Amino acid sequence: MTGIRLASLQGGATVLGSETLDALRRTLHGTLCLPEDAGYDEARTIWNAMIDRHPGAVVRCKGVADIMRAVTFARDNRILLALRGGGHNIAGNAVCDGGLLIDLSLMRGVRIDPISGTARVEPGATLGDFDKEAQAFGLATPLGINSTTGVAGLTLGGGFGWLSRKFGLTVDNLVSADVVTAEGRLIQASATENADLFWGLRGGGGNFGAVSSFEYRLHPVGPMVLSGLIVHPFARARELLAGYRKVAAEASEELTQWVVLRKAPPLPFLPAEVHGKEIVVFAVCYVGDERDGNRALAPLRSLGTPIADVVGMQPFTAWQGAFDPLLTPGAYNYWKSHNFVELHDGLLDVLVSLAAQLPTDECEIFIGQLGGAINRVPSDATAYPHRNANFAMNVHTRWRQPSDQRRSIDWARKLFGDAAPYATGGVYVNFMPEDEIDRVASAYGANYARLAALKAKYDPDNLFRLNQNVAPAAQRPAA
Repeated sequence: MTGIRLASLQGGATVLGSETLDALRRTLHGTLCLPEDAGYDEARTIWNAMIDRHPGAVVRCKGVADIMRAVTFARDNRILLALRGGGHNIAGNAVCDGGLLIDLSLMRGVRIDPISGTARVEPGATLGDFDKEAQAFGLATPLGINSTTGVAGLTLGGGFGWLSRKFGLTVDNLVSADVVTAEGRLIQASATENADLFWGLRGGGGNFGAVSSFEYRLHPVGPMVLSGLIVHPFARARELLAGYRKVAAEASEELTQWVVLRKAPPLPFLPAEVHGKEIVVFAVCYVGDERDGNRALAPLRSLGTPIADVVGMQPFTAWQGAFDPLLTPGAYNYWKSHNFVELHDGLLDVLVSLAAQLPTDECEIFIGQLGGAINRVPSDATAYPHRNANFAMNVHTRWRQPSDQRRSIDWARKLFGDAAPYATGGVYVNFMPEDEIDRVASAYGANYARLAALKAKYDPDNLFRLNQNVAPAAQRPAA
């Protein structure tokens, strides 16, 4: 094997001889893949087709020792480093051009302890992997809404979904994490050990190290939950959104109600004449008894006459995967996002106006309902700071043909700009595209300075920089 050129942290290139690469290869339980090797393309290909990057080499890890050796190798040779878990991040930070990709996607173990009510999860696991194991015991922790999402990236950014109003964010249920630091050491972070790092991991993204294992608190959920969709014609969108605003403000924490504005996909429960037409969708999930759930849903169901109401009892794992067919890999995706305390009249006007101009059939606007247990945690208790937000909007553009890219992105940016006057100014880091590095400070608000100081302590050379990056605070010169 000949030597290779790898992108360096300084922005140039580092040439490594074959003996250096052979030495790394011999230490691994997993594999070292170069561009011509089997497994290379699988490792570098991620969910968002907009991201087409070619790392100079890939370490496909099978255990924590592989992670430690790969991080140490990158640090010692000053190589640009990327970490891939589930590969679902919209910004594509999981992959770099020319550098070293540490691929964790083969590490998908999930171990449930029903006695202690905890789960130990490896960094390549998806939400589907986690939920299937936990639901065997009627347990769950708050995660996202798409079963193919990686647990690691979701968690490190904060994490919210159908269970969050009742049980908090994903990070509010994180008990501990094993972390490989920039020094290549394995340490544990928890409320009692390396507590400062534990604070930063709960929302601070991948800035502080490579997490090799997550431990979560579990809650009794399911295995059947009241959940599903209520679909309305778009002609009544403004009225429906105003009604939703009132219903959401009065809802119990067991009930989560999201809004989706999009064109109707060819779902079997929708009449053919609706397919491809704009619709208003309420997506709901109730954590608790079916009768209580139906009573809680009555105000939402009183809003007009829907095209379809397919809310009923179904396995929680099925509901967690319900949106998977609309979010398959291989399409081009671009997102813009805002947080809101309230859904002002002006915002509703913006949403209705722009939802009537969707650039492709797969574009959508969703409003995720937050609040409840999420907002009872102080804003400085974790790195995730947005404890006053009651709604998160994701403007999700999705297209298949390159010719649709410009108008799709322009549409998303216009909606984002028009909605800005009604937003908090904060943003959920997991929804930020790669062109929003200027929003990182506002994403963390008052917690940013503390994160920068933490970065200087655990990663002063910014080895872990391919993320929504927090730069290390400036070091004081030695006395």
